[in-house]
Amino acid sequence: MKTALVIGGGGPTGPHIVEGLRARGYRVAVLNRGVHPVELPDDVERIVGDPHFLEPLREAIGTRSFDLVVASYGRLGIVAEAFAGRTERFIGVGGFVGYRGFYAPETTRPSGLPIPTPEDWPLVSDPAEHKFAALVAAAEAAVLRHHPGATLFRYPYVYGPRQLVPREWSVVRRVLDGRRAIVLINGGMGLLTHGYAANIAHAVMLAIDNPAIAGGKAYNLGDEVQLDLRQFVELAGDALGVTLEIASVPDTPATRSAALAPLTDHKLMDIHRIRAELGYRDVVPTIEAVQRTVRWYRDHPLERGGEIERRMLDVFDYAAEDRLIALARDFAAQAARVEVTKMDDAHPYAHPKTAGTERDHRGR
Repeated sequence: MKTALVIGGGGPTGPHIVEGLRARGYRVAVLNRGVHPVELPDDVERIVGDPHFLEPLREAIGTRSFDLVVASYGRLGIVAEAFAGRTERFIGVGGFVGYRGFYAPETTRPSGLPIPTPEDWPLVSDPAEHKFAALVAAAEAAVLRHHPGATLFRYPYVYGPRQLVPREWSVVRRVLDGRRAIVLINGGMGLLTHGYAANIAHAVMLAIDNPAIAGGKAYNLGDEVQLDLRQFVELAGDALGVTLEIASVPDTPATRSAALAPLTDHKLMDIHRIRAELGYRDVVPTIEAVQRTVRWYRDHPLERGGEIERRMLDVFDYAAEDRLIALARDFAAQAARVEVTKMDDAHPYAHPKTAGTERDHRGR
């Protein structure tokens, strides 16, 4: 029987990947620190080890080798080194934060990322530009150095149960607390690539099933249909049976602290490669996936002020939000009273009613 080791296994995609491997006939082991327990089938081996440091990881795996390693947790470069010569196939999971312009949009011209961002967009190589992004890029290089035939996945924000920083809870908690207005910078028009856990795990399985195609390549992942923040809030409200008002505010230090998910530029990844080469299609449509996730957090509410809330970039400062909501409403009311020269809303191109005339009835 083929053997597979999943590094991690406790996040949103982990159980889906484990089940996919079991369905393909692998004897599966999961290695993590054991900090976030997850229910796994009895035939899945549990290994406790720290994939952030080389020696503890080597101690945890001993002399073992595996047919396949899926590294979705820990320091990717360390994990790749630890399994050099110990696996026939290596799948490395990172993120798209290594692209130039993701963290520091001012470093590219025009600023930020291209829309959408393809896999061949430059990665950060200089830590002075952004240290963490450079580390992500260096980890990818380490994977291919130790495992030239590896497949690299650049994960998006993955949503679903077991997310450590769940965007859905930001809306769910507010609705449960009686809030009906959500503060969004620029009306929530920012795009950030998201992927439902079951969809992302399906993409990983496609690479496992097609090693000759996927070997030695990097793939962006994400749902085929992407929503901006306003659309997500609308869907979340629908799933919870309420209508949510959008309070649009400008980008300022105060609004970045108080607004929901303060995204101010687009971070939309191009997933054409995995669609064309591996035939990726969403197994769960985006709208259904979002509403499933929202309802899951409604039915499994987080502890107010607990560990997960403390990880989130959300301070739940309702007093500040109320002040911003009042300002947004006041601006909208004042803007509606501004007199503006009436615009001719006719179609700008000529539509002659008589053949042979130089100009149509509107003089175009």
